[in-house]
Amino acid sequence: MPTDAILSTARQYLGVDPTVPITLEPINRGASGRTIVRVKSALRDSFIGMHWTDEREDNDRFVPVARFLKQAKLPVPEILHERLRYRVALIEDLGDTDLLSLRDAPFETRLPHYESALRMVDRLFYAKVPKDFELMPPFDAALYRWEQEYFFDHFVEGHLGMDAGRLRGHDAFPSMAARLGSSAKHLVHRDFQSQNLMIRDDQVWMIDFQGLRRGRQEYDLASLVYDPYLDHTLQEREALLDLWEQIADERPEPSLFKECAAQRLMQAIGAYSMILAKRGDEWYRPHIASAARLLAEVTAGGPLEEPLAPVLEAVA
Repeated sequence: MPTDAILSTARQYLGVDPTVPITLEPINRGASGRTIVRVKSALRDSFIGMHWTDEREDNDRFVPVARFLKQAKLPVPEILHERLRYRVALIEDLGDTDLLSLRDAPFETRLPHYESALRMVDRLFYAKVPKDFELMPPFDAALYRWEQEYFFDHFVEGHLGMDAGRLRGHDAFPSMAARLGSSAKHLVHRDFQSQNLMIRDDQVWMIDFQGLRRGRQEYDLASLVYDPYLDHTLQEREALLDLWEQIADERPEPSLFKECAAQRLMQAIGAYSMILAKRGDEWYRPHIASAARLLAEVTAGGPLEEPLAPVLEAVA
């Protein structure tokens, strides 16, 4: 049992026998193939226990990526102890406050946290990866196409019950994948959104970074600016891009940025649809509608507008 493996690892780390009480509190973060709990005892402050399976290839990358990012001076939780043979790690507890939990606060109040998050994207740009460090396969045309197929499978066919054949045969999708996949130079988190940005001591900390790989920086930027969970207004998105321009000295090229946003939103909609169908988690349903509206906005006037119009109108 995953919790048994976490408990025995916690006892090993704390140096206590089975008579010492230890409490495991579940943390539900929608993690595929992972069990995540908060470990509490009277001996020290709480920490996070995580057990993972081989359900996803990137799960095995969490510990080495955490150590690489920590060495690169990026704000990520510390690995306190691990038993990789049993796929268990004990991790620094950053608390329960993420960027999403502040969604009802005024945007001006949240803006310093966004600045902290955007500076992380910029620092990833300059992080040097050792030659022998193994990353997940880079964002290339094939991976972008996989994300598009994920959208077709789980959203168009699974959620809407529509035929995705016309979308699969449309040239606009492989053409966009080829354009985006022509460059994969920079490190990207791949899921840089409000649930994966924890806040502690007025600092934003990054979690769920096991999918780290090379790709386009604009993908992470679009993930934050067009986050369906927060559903920023146009004015808020412009403010975030203004902030990015102050940090990076330039704004993203508009057409490229919109294509990265479209790609990311398709991936997110596919994921929300899959979780809703397989786990019955209704929390994701309204976010499908938000993401679909954003996808219609970023594809307006472009080659994806016409083929996507019927499926996005079905959501509305």
